[in-house]
Amino acid sequence: MLLISTLLQGLMYALTHFGAANNSIFPYTENLFLIHTVITGLLIIFSIIYGIPYIYNKNQKTQYLITILVSQNLFGVYFYLMALFYIGQGFKVSESSLLNFTYITLAIGLLIFVTTAIRFYILLKKGHYRKGSKKDNLRLKAEEGVRSYLPIFIIGSVGLLFILQYLIRLFGLGDIYTVFILSICILLLYTMLFILPEQLVLLYCKHRFDCFNYNKNGNLNPMGRKGA
Repeated sequence: MLLISTLLQGLMYALTHFGAANNSIFPYTENLFLIHTVITGLLIIFSIIYGIPYIYNKNQKTQYLITILVSQNLFGVYFYLMALFYIGQGFKVSESSLLNFTYITLAIGLLIFVTTAIRFYILLKKGHYRKGSKKDNLRLKAEEGVRSYLPIFIIGSVGLLFILQYLIRLFGLGDIYTVFILSICILLLYTMLFILPEQLVLLYCKHRFDCFNYNKNGNLNPMGRKGA
């Protein structure tokens, strides 16, 4: 998958910086281009290196970190940048309002990440992720399902309402398709931020517990063994 991601990252890089960013009034596009070029180039190089079985079998923890960074870049950052660049591509919007929109959407994303991380930490402390009976798991899902996700849903809904309101004012109801596509691009970033805490916890577990890593036969190591 890492080797396949190199092609996808190259494609998304071209669509973002040579397509959506073309003639966009979004400020600091040159700085973003330089920074994102370096980051994407490094991720592609590391994806090729850690896509080789001999290397990733001996460095599973680093490979998982690369996987996290690649997934966040590929499915979150790229689509978000494309949305921002497209909004600033010849439409009646000032740089200041575009920057304000960027700051607000990023603040919403940060709030989603923090809220999700706190929720995940509380569930871990309460032992909700311990191995239990099927009946117990069903009970937890029924009791905690909607309630535990409610704060995140509220934040996401408020964020979506703001995004739609801004884009509809910008493009008008006549171009609802554009509004919908741009909203999806921004929501993809929020989705990736939503799963980021779980990715980070799994990365910690791969460093802390040997049973989260695979042996030479491709099976998980036995439980009870701690890593470094």
